[in-house]
Parts: sequence; structure tokens; C-alpha cells
Amino acid sequence: MTLVAEPSDRVRTLLWLRGLTTVAWADGHLDDEEREIITSLTHETLDPEAILEPLTPEELAAELGGDPHHADNFLRTAVMVAIADGIYSDSEDQLIRQFSAALGRNIPAFEALQQTLNCAEPIQPHPDPHRGDVLNPVRHWLDGLEIHNPKVAHFLCKMIPAQCPFERDVIVFGRKLAHIPPMCKLNPLYDQLMGLRFRALSYLADDCGEDITPYC
Repeated sequence: MTLVAEPSDRVRTLLWLRGLTTVAWADGHLDDEEREIITSLTHETLDPEAILEPLTPEELAAELGGDPHHADNFLRTAVMVAIADGIYSDSEDQLIRQFSAALGRNIPAFEALQQTLNCAEPIQPHPDPHRGDVLNPVRHWLDGLEIHNPKVAHFLCKMIPAQCPFERDVIVFGRKLAHIPPMCKLNPLYDQLMGLRFRALSYLADDCGEDITPYC
């Protein structure tokens, strides 16, 4: 597992959060819950409106372009935010690839991710037995992420649910219209998301001495 430091100063932290917010908003919608998450992260040290300002690939490259370790770590967190809801959209894929190109990073895992995820449907949970699990490169790459910035850790803990959402039936006028499976069965990268959330919580508790009970 690669241990890499994340942004430590205010400017880089703001840029990092702007980038993750830009990915979260790549589908053109930022709901009230997502806005509340962003606002709660700022406290009195960062301007929430500044975090909501979209980040351009050029701005990202100017700050992280000369540091491949930070660049790769940012791209890992961006992918995690994109897949947190079980859907990897075309707009998210295009934006992350633009970020990657601007940073001069060639990430082979992106090709496996794009081949496996349908941009209009939930992630398929079962690999093709004749091809093997083509998501393994993505899993290994994402598992290389470590957290070393409290605000990024808070962002991830808030964006990733504390537990697998329960399966449920969609009932309208007393008739069952659809059945939604639990996220852990719908998203084959769910274990990577949970692992990232656990590492973020451990960092906040062990390294920062924070009370993490609100996230549990």
C-alpha cells in the first residue's frame, strides 16, 4: 500500500475539496444534503462558497502537477466520490480523465473502470467468469489511498454512508413497482469505499484525537 501525504496547507486543502465537489457536481446537480456536507466542513476556516466554485484542470495542474504522489492520491479520492452512489456517469468519467490528463498521469485502472461500468446503469456486481474480475486493477489502485488531511477525512466520512443501505421495495398505490438491492450487492467496489471510510475514521481518531461517534 502506498503511503502518500495529502494536502496540508490551507490553499491545497481548499483546492482538494473544490476538486471533489466538482466531481460530486459533475452530473449537474448538487442537492441540499451535499451542500450541507460542504458547509459543515468549512467551520470558520474555509469559505463554503469558495469550495462550491468548480475547479478547472488547469488550476489542479498548477498546484499538483509537479507531485505525482499527491496527484494520484487526489485522483483516487475523486474516483471514490464518483462511485459512492454506485453509478459512474459519463460526465464524471470525462471530468476525472481531464483532471488526470492535466496532471500528466496515466492511470491504467481507468480503462478497467470504464470497461466495466455502464454510464447509465448501476455498477454490475458480478464479473464475467470468462474474463475474470476486470475490476481488480481498480481495487488495487484504490486500496493504495491513505488519508492525512482532516478536512478531506471529514468530507469522505460524510459522503460515504456509515453502513450498507438496506434493500427495499418501491411501492406505489399498494403495488410493488421495483426492488432495490442493498448497495453492497449493487456496487462491487463497496468494500473499497468502506475501507476508505474506515481509514478516514482511524486517522481522525488516532492521529487527530477527534471524537468520531457522530460518524458511527
